[in-house]
Amino acid sequence: MLKAGLGAGVMAASAGFPWLALAQGEEVIPFLDVPEGYDPGPRRPGMTHIIDTRQIDNFYSDDFYVVQHYGQPELDVSNYRLTITGLVDRPLSFTLDELMALPDQSLDVGFECGGNGNRMYHGLVGNARWRGINLKALLERAGVQENGREVVFFGGDIGQEEIRGREVDKAFARSLSLEDAMREDNMLAFEMNGEPLAVHHGRPLRLLVPGFYGVANVKWLTQIHVQDTRYMGRFMGRDYVTLKKTMVGDQERWVENSVARMNLKSVIARVTRLGNSHRISGFALNDGTPLRSIEVRVDDGPWQQAQIDPQASTYSWKPFHFDWQGATPGEHTVVSRVTDINGNTQAVTADLPERVSYWEEFGQFPRRIMIGA
Repeated sequence: MLKAGLGAGVMAASAGFPWLALAQGEEVIPFLDVPEGYDPGPRRPGMTHIIDTRQIDNFYSDDFYVVQHYGQPELDVSNYRLTITGLVDRPLSFTLDELMALPDQSLDVGFECGGNGNRMYHGLVGNARWRGINLKALLERAGVQENGREVVFFGGDIGQEEIRGREVDKAFARSLSLEDAMREDNMLAFEMNGEPLAVHHGRPLRLLVPGFYGVANVKWLTQIHVQDTRYMGRFMGRDYVTLKKTMVGDQERWVENSVARMNLKSVIARVTRLGNSHRISGFALNDGTPLRSIEVRVDDGPWQQAQIDPQASTYSWKPFHFDWQGATPGEHTVVSRVTDINGNTQAVTADLPERVSYWEEFGQFPRRIMIGA
């Protein structure tokens, strides 16, 4: 039986290899595109934390990226409540214990920040096993009314914003259409990799929307509100908005879209040497559409199929490796691309729509290395 999210050709080539754990004697070859001594540094409260993707050694992230916009609140777990309000037949309120007593679900989900890109070597990323409460079941329990169209998720992190000359206190918030909110896999997560959520990951409760960029996964969740109009807060309508040039009908126009579903993407994270053998390793991410293949190219050679970690599933990241035979001394360029079952293939950046933002950077990412004699 094939795992969901991977095509038959992918799985047939993937049996039985470990993820990025180094073998005894295996050494990492430095990337020429990474400055010597590059170190993103340790995690700090209230700050963005970038991981060094060269150091990934586990399918489940020991070091998971962090982005915080309004600091790092520490909610009082003993007095915590989640409320469901708005256009519902039965407004609800839950303590954490009451939520955790409900039927739960677990799912492997990997995601990246909407701003992840080449400038930080794609280090705003992570993959985890999450456990929590099914969002659809809670909304059905509340009874969404017929005119409910949008579901807004408010976090307990609050910051001051200046809007039209006035300073106001705003909670971090994101919204989903009712259709997206009612997807079967969405959850309110209270556990990550077998442990209660750490405070920097949203303790005690966060939204998890598999297949979406990290900004959708609201941390420190305190309120779910159903309404009949679009929600256009900062992180839906002003920030995390991609401005790009694209065809609208037969007209080329500059358009904006809120960062939501992840684009099809792969990244080479490191190249290693063991004796005379070389291995190219990386990961792919997407919105959960099954994959057809991940391929690697060395210099101007042919595209060759990589192997995918058999642990990979629909919404997890998809670790891959390619054993490079006959590597010759000198400088080389290596790059990966991923293709889904619909035939969509990760493009070179020059072939993507022109953008005026750093959101949604998903073009091919060539890496340069030097092979010694």
